[in-house]
Amino acid sequence: MREGFTVIDEVSIASEFDSLYEVENLIEKVCNDFGAEENYGNVLIAVTEAVNNAIIHGNRKDKDLLVQVSFADSSQQYCFVVLDSGQGFDFNNLPDPTAPENIEKENGRGIFLMKNLADEVEFSDYGRRVTVYFSK
Repeated sequence: MREGFTVIDEVSIASEFDSLYEVENLIEKVCNDFGAEENYGNVLIAVTEAVNNAIIHGNRKDKDLLVQVSFADSSQQYCFVVLDSGQGFDFNNLPDPTAPENIEKENGRGIFLMKNLADEVEFSDYGRRVTVYFSK
């Protein structure tokens, strides 16, 4: 996360899909409290995609490993930070989900969706930390 952001709220969830409701509650609260209701759909999809990736690919559905989700605010933007306990991944070499050879695949669109729904997506800590930015 860049300088100038203040962490406002955060949750830590077990790496299981039943815990997603806690992230959804955080997103709903934040969008209501910070006047971002018009972005709710984009925020919900982008952030839950990041959390799904953390659960599946990062923590490999190990219920003993946590996924941390933080919400931070600045004067121009707000963001969600998703952190997993995995090994990370090469975020610079992702297959293009719109390429003809990938178009029929069931997986591989999460990061593509995140990048198209948010204003910016930033990876750090070898891909273990994903920050999803939205403009106010």
